[in-house]
Amino acid sequence: MSKSVLYTSSPLLASKTPIWRSKFIMVGFALVFAALAGRAVYIQIIGNDFFQRQGEVRFARTLELPANRGRILDRNGLILASSVPAAGIWAIPEDVEATKTQLAELARLLEMPLAELTRKLANDDKTFVWVKRQVDEPVAQKIHALGIKGIYQRKEYKRMYPEGETTAHVVGFTNVEDRGQEGMELALDKVLAGRSGSRRVIKDRLGRVVEDVGEQVLPVDGKDLQLSIDSKMQFVAYQKLRDAVILNKANAGSVVVLDATTGELLAMANYPSYDPNGRRNLTGGQLRNRAMTDVFEPGSTMKPITIATALELGRVTPQTIIDTNPGRITVSGATIHDDSNFGVLTVEGVIQKSSNVGATRISQRMTPHEMWNFLTAVGFGQKPQTVFPGAVTGRLRPWKTWRPIEQATMSYGYGLSASLFQIAHAYTAFAHGGQVIPVTMFKSTEPVIGVQVFSPQVATEVRQMMHMAAGPGGTAPLAQTVGYSVGGKTGTAHKQVGKGYATNKYRAWYTGMAPIDKPRIIVAVMIDEPSAGKYFGGLVAAPVFSQIVQQTLRMMGVQPDMSVKPQIVAQTVEESF
Repeated sequence: MSKSVLYTSSPLLASKTPIWRSKFIMVGFALVFAALAGRAVYIQIIGNDFFQRQGEVRFARTLELPANRGRILDRNGLILASSVPAAGIWAIPEDVEATKTQLAELARLLEMPLAELTRKLANDDKTFVWVKRQVDEPVAQKIHALGIKGIYQRKEYKRMYPEGETTAHVVGFTNVEDRGQEGMELALDKVLAGRSGSRRVIKDRLGRVVEDVGEQVLPVDGKDLQLSIDSKMQFVAYQKLRDAVILNKANAGSVVVLDATTGELLAMANYPSYDPNGRRNLTGGQLRNRAMTDVFEPGSTMKPITIATALELGRVTPQTIIDTNPGRITVSGATIHDDSNFGVLTVEGVIQKSSNVGATRISQRMTPHEMWNFLTAVGFGQKPQTVFPGAVTGRLRPWKTWRPIEQATMSYGYGLSASLFQIAHAYTAFAHGGQVIPVTMFKSTEPVIGVQVFSPQVATEVRQMMHMAAGPGGTAPLAQTVGYSVGGKTGTAHKQVGKGYATNKYRAWYTGMAPIDKPRIIVAVMIDEPSAGKYFGGLVAAPVFSQIVQQTLRMMGVQPDMSVKPQIVAQTVEESF
């Protein structure tokens, strides 16, 4: 039997607690509760905004509601670029739970090496990592069906380009953020992009939306753009250019096709090109829109402008005699040669035979200031008035610095530079009654207003000279086509390398129009460094012009103005540089 405890006999229990100690303990408890109450007041009232923000940082998210990017259409309403729904696949690495079989299947669906997928899921950021952007919807559905914990999807849009490499340099492309990077996608990015909306939500730690907070801002879709490009004409231009570059073993080539009555750009093609739907291992040469961004000395394509200037100033007439004997001329100690001694020519003959000596003698009847005024009036040395990114100005030095030899070489296309786009634009002066008209890349129904540079009579006279150059005895009989009269000017120039010119590297081009009496189109062709044995513009570029003119005019419904039979009567082409 246990003994009961006698509290009165225990010295420890029998001792009295000092009253100050009990009061101290009570005060301590009171202070603790007061601190807790003060903290609660601070959190709930005084510092409420701060803690609300901290809570939102951890759990509230603003979800972007992407706007649907506007479409890019050709002049007939055919789609050149459009957006389709896609999915962005992302993960919370620390939450991913998947078997080896599931991971292997996920890597296969994403067309990604398993090692790369494993590396992404081992990312240092344990809360978020992009696995792959812009995944096609059918693939995204299969990924969702795998049921892998920690793998999530976000709605996106993916840009599609039905015409592929044919229109790549005109349309351009966007990046994974759906922002324009090249071409019209870049130039009109703000118009096409629209404005994204937003949705404020509360998410749990697994990324699931548990509550909407605040008002939802709806997205504003981007606007559609209708270009002046005709996709069928664009395909023809690209196809014929590509074939010519490959046939002549050239480095590259470009084509520009303009509507001579409205100034609309109907086609602009470059080769090599690229597929904007699958951009891998691209080079600068593939991305470059050479027709707009590359400048070169235009060579003999300048001669019609030189002669038109002299005609407008009254210094010559089409029948004025120009003596080119003995096939060369010395200016300021430098000798200018023709390809042959053409002897005595009329002004018409200077164009027909492409005589450098004849162009030089005609230029000597004008002052540098007079020539400079007309060159700038047709657009040389001026930045093209276009929204297209990267359009270059070219080079035309102030007339006060011209020496006699420089004035002479500029008369036949050396000593100044321009893009193929600028040359095609300058030729609107001959195709549109002496007016230089603005070039537009958008479909237009408004009357065109040009700047009168030459008189209609001078424009007609120069067109007839270019028609002779494309006929028997001219430099480009291969420019002729079936059923339509044509006129134009060849150009063949040594490429500049460093401070001099390469003896075996050339650019060949042909710029002209058709039908010759009432031009409907202007076509400019450039072939860079042909190396298959032919390099003259009349042999390399003129056939491309012929093929494009014939098919384009038929697409436009232009009636033939000549009997439908081949007009090519010459097999040998002689041409001056």
